[in-house]
Amino acid sequence: MSTANHLVAGSDPLRTLPPLPALKQSRYLATEIPGPRSHEFMVERRAQVSSGFGTQLPVFIERADGGILLDVDGNRIIDLASGLGPTSLGASNERVRERLQAQLDRFTHTCFMTTEYQSYVEVCRWLNERAPGNAEKRTALFSTGAEANENAVKIARYFTGRAKVLAFDGAYHGRTHMTMSLTSKAHPYKTGFGPFSNDVIHVPVPTSPRGSADTVDHSLDRVRAALLENDATSFAAMIIEPILGEAGCLIPQEGFLAGLREIADEYGILLIADEVQSGMGRTGRIWAIEYENVVPDLLVAAKALANGMPLSSVTGPADVMNAVHPAGLGGTYAGNPLSCEAALAVFEQLDTEGVLDKATELGRIAVEMLRPLVGAGQGVIDVRARGAMIGIEFGDEDTLEPASGRAKAVSAYCHANGVLALTNGVHENVIRLLPPIVIEPTLFRDGLQVIIGGIRETALKAAEEKADVSGR
Repeated sequence: MSTANHLVAGSDPLRTLPPLPALKQSRYLATEIPGPRSHEFMVERRAQVSSGFGTQLPVFIERADGGILLDVDGNRIIDLASGLGPTSLGASNERVRERLQAQLDRFTHTCFMTTEYQSYVEVCRWLNERAPGNAEKRTALFSTGAEANENAVKIARYFTGRAKVLAFDGAYHGRTHMTMSLTSKAHPYKTGFGPFSNDVIHVPVPTSPRGSADTVDHSLDRVRAALLENDATSFAAMIIEPILGEAGCLIPQEGFLAGLREIADEYGILLIADEVQSGMGRTGRIWAIEYENVVPDLLVAAKALANGMPLSSVTGPADVMNAVHPAGLGGTYAGNPLSCEAALAVFEQLDTEGVLDKATELGRIAVEMLRPLVGAGQGVIDVRARGAMIGIEFGDEDTLEPASGRAKAVSAYCHANGVLALTNGVHENVIRLLPPIVIEPTLFRDGLQVIIGGIRETALKAAEEKADVSGR
């Protein structure tokens, strides 16, 4: 009997399999990375998958748990990326699996816009209660972060009756048409996909005294000037990431977000906080914007919201969220019941298991181990961390000129030695670390030690190359 017929007959062979043994939480190299089976699978991948999908580490994963990714060649790789942020509680979280399995036994989908289910409402309830501010709130669920950001703009436009949106340099908000317009970085996100919305205006963010000579007041003056030059009364919203993830985990200078709140209030503009990457406990608080004691009008969440299952949300005051006419918001898969159950499992752990303290501790360890490298002749010009959202920036220590080659070389060293550490940043000169919050501290330290080894080796090679050139 074929597998398909066997399954149709009603018996599920997967249910008879014994539970898999726990995945050992240590780094181990069985082969070179990528190994022979990953190489084999990559041949088929290139033959079947659009080359528009890039990859930073061409390995195929067989299992994952905690802070370890096990590839098809038997290599145990330390995960310092969390799937670009979604799997904050590990790529195979036990409580998420349990709730997903229970929901699979009931139904997989009905579409909330046709027939409803309570888990959708419970997810909205939790987000309404946890979002900053004392106003009565409502939430709408969607599938991706880009979709939620797009809908946040729709809601703001509907509520205000205005069209324009203020966004910021270094921003990343998604790959839909509107969110590409909001996104600052041109390549690879916008190249060849225009034209974009003329209603989006970008202004700089003061990220740190090291990264910018601008004061907060000067930057806020520039925001106000951009609004006035483009008719402030025509702006529906300003949207900002409380920590600019794709720009290299850049943290706006203290007081900037509060200043935006004041300007938004002055001109009747809605302030949207894009917490797609920084939210759900990654920074040591549920929302990164809590560090600034700022209450946004609309708060967007995704990625870790359902620990890798596709789910996103927009939360805001009831009068704003309810302004849109019935059926003006929605989506066939928006708030899928499986994703809602995954989110409820995430909420249980955020509420009860000290996850926020774990994120804070990871940030402390990163600063302890990495910050001594800044200005120490290793090509590291900044290390910034807010909880488990960490950026290591490379450049010339005297001029601060970005050094993307250094970042790429360190990343390649890490990959070859079993640590997944990805590059990003406006100039591609940053290694961004988004480890699972549940990673064991000893495993995290081992991953950081590999990064340090890569930094030192890369700095040594650069010094040798410089000496060779000067000696000729």
